[in-house]
Order: sequence, then C-alpha cells, then structure tokens
Amino acid sequence: MSLTTIVAQNLRAMRGQRKLSQQSVASKAGLSVSYVSMLERGERTPPLETLEAVAKALSVSPLDLLRPRAAKAVPSTPRAGAKGKGRKPARR
Repeated sequence: MSLTTIVAQNLRAMRGQRKLSQQSVASKAGLSVSYVSMLERGERTPPLETLEAVAKALSVSPLDLLRPRAAKAVPSTPRAGAKGKGRKPARR
C-alpha cells in the first residue's frame, strides 16, 4: 500500500472519529476544503509541511497519519440529493 493511500485512509478515519468536517480540518490547517477532499481520496500527496498542519488540526502526531493501520470503516454520510448506487430505477 502506498503512503498516499495510507495518509488518505488515516486522515478520513481520524477526521471521522473526531466528528470533524472537512471544512473544519481545512480551516484549522489553512487549506481549502477541496484539497482536504483530494487528500482523503488519495488524489494528492501532501508535502511535509501540509502533513504537519493536518496532523495539528486533528490533534495527532504526523507519524499517526503515516502509520498503516487495520482499516476501520468510517460510514459516509450521503449528501442531500445524492443518488445511491444500489437504488432501483423508478418504474413508469
């Protein structure tokens, strides 16, 4: 597993455990919400300074974001109006 993937999974899990929104983490770390979202999806690899800022926003050590962990599923909350993948099409 790549470090980018590990950071992404840990960031999302730790944010969920602390019941923080992406907005609050972004604000505390001095980042944009879209960048935090990209980090959580593993689409960006953060430089060390960003890793430190995100860790501080989560009140964890930067090493905690880098350590592989046994993955715990963090339930995602569907957005209003979002269509679920498992929905059956409406009959007409």
